[in-house]
Amino acid sequence: MSKFVKALMTDEFAKKFENLDAAIAVNMAGLTANQANQLRGELESKGISVMVVRNLLAARATEGKATNAMFKALSGASAICWGAEDIVALAKEVVRLAEDKRFPKFEAKGGCMDGEAFPAEMVKEISKWPSRTEQLSMLVGQILGPGSQLSAAITGPGSALASQIAQKAEEDAPAEAAAV
Repeated sequence: MSKFVKALMTDEFAKKFENLDAAIAVNMAGLTANQANQLRGELESKGISVMVVRNLLAARATEGKATNAMFKALSGASAICWGAEDIVALAKEVVRLAEDKRFPKFEAKGGCMDGEAFPAEMVKEISKWPSRTEQLSMLVGQILGPGSQLSAAITGPGSALASQIAQKAEEDAPAEAAAV
């Protein structure tokens, strides 16, 4: 490959990975063209982009960026997946497709998150983490929990008193009606 072509590829990788802070490297070698197209279609439907890269050129293109650590750790044919809502959603989709019998050679090779590379085993662990949406709902529950407990504590005695007054009024009402 000529230096000119390598420079073009490096520039293209730099553009694609410019604002990327998390990605997962996968192995697509050994998939047939139909399997690869089907896999790309499934990933694209989830908002995930896939690009086959030359590891050395991608490492040069991402010098000084958050994803550089991942490219330095890769060897062999690699493709990079990025996108989705967050790294957890991306990992869940990669793990799901790696276990799919239609794509026997597809597997995670590792990844990076916040400038730190992680091995393939970590991709499976990350896929078990709660997603961003789940984390936000847990946080909202923790924020609203004490408020609802305080509200119940404040209104509880008043509700009990009102209930007792209503019962007393019902008991006295038949006696008053009979006296009239």
